[in-house]
Amino acid sequence: MNTPLVSIVTPSYNQAEFLEQTIQWVLRQDYPRLEYIIVDGGSTDGSVGIIKKYAPKLAWWISEPDRGQAEAINKGLHRARGEIVAWLNSDDFYLPGTVSKAVAAFAAHPQAGLIYGDVLAVDQRGNTVNVFKYGNWGLEGLMTFRVIGQPAVFMRRAVLEQAGYLDTSYHCLLDHQLWIRMARLSESRHVPDLWAAARYHGSAKNITRAEEFGREAYRIIEWMQTRPDLAPLFSGNEKLIWAGAHRLNAGYLLQGGKSAAALCSYGRSFLTHPPTALRQWRRIIFTALSLVGLRSARRVYLRLRRRFFSKPESR
Repeated sequence: MNTPLVSIVTPSYNQAEFLEQTIQWVLRQDYPRLEYIIVDGGSTDGSVGIIKKYAPKLAWWISEPDRGQAEAINKGLHRARGEIVAWLNSDDFYLPGTVSKAVAAFAAHPQAGLIYGDVLAVDQRGNTVNVFKYGNWGLEGLMTFRVIGQPAVFMRRAVLEQAGYLDTSYHCLLDHQLWIRMARLSESRHVPDLWAAARYHGSAKNITRAEEFGREAYRIIEWMQTRPDLAPLFSGNEKLIWAGAHRLNAGYLLQGGKSAAALCSYGRSFLTHPPTALRQWRRIIFTALSLVGLRSARRVYLRLRRRFFSKPESR
């Protein structure tokens, strides 16, 4: 049986509340050839003590100041020796059997450089609040901002190295820009199975830095237009791309509590390409209700979403 080495990198900074669960779910994977690397940004909240507790089971770890998440991930990826690599943030976690399933998927799709599964959205306590199911989105899908769940993404290291590592000038859509660069070089494949959980909590970037996601989406649009290999695809899909960026911006603004700005961005998406905007029609309705004085709308929305989370939300 082919058992390539798999390397997992966890970047972390002051995430002691969640870090141990992330570590445990990596170490509990049933795959026999796994190396685990943790790159801490100089935490002061007890994270280093947690890392030291598991140090004998780690391939490498370090705690030192860095310039952000992208630099920390790159630092770990450069140390990784695996043929297959991934990173898992310190507030997310894998589901049982995920690494073995990813390796099997790469074996079944030898031309794929990037393979991803589906993702649970969980709250601070780990309760499921939503299920994100994706599609087989290649380069054009990624260019139109069909987002995939980073915790469930695995990469073939040879393709990652050819594409280049994370661009450290990005802080929110650093993953999506990398996926586009990798999709230029090889296939990306979706496996319709739940592989990971992404945690949504008050100190997460999607809340605290909500406005930056949209700004970086528009930066990616500028970047795509400068790439000779992407410019023709951009010209043929310009409306879809702009509508996708507006919709992404709206979604993050809504998560950050900026309902008026979110509704404006949903409006721009609708005017550019209505079907793209209407993929999130439930969120558009919630946003409109929250602006007409229904302060309880968010609580009602979250309760309903928890009750019916088994119905997946298409991204």
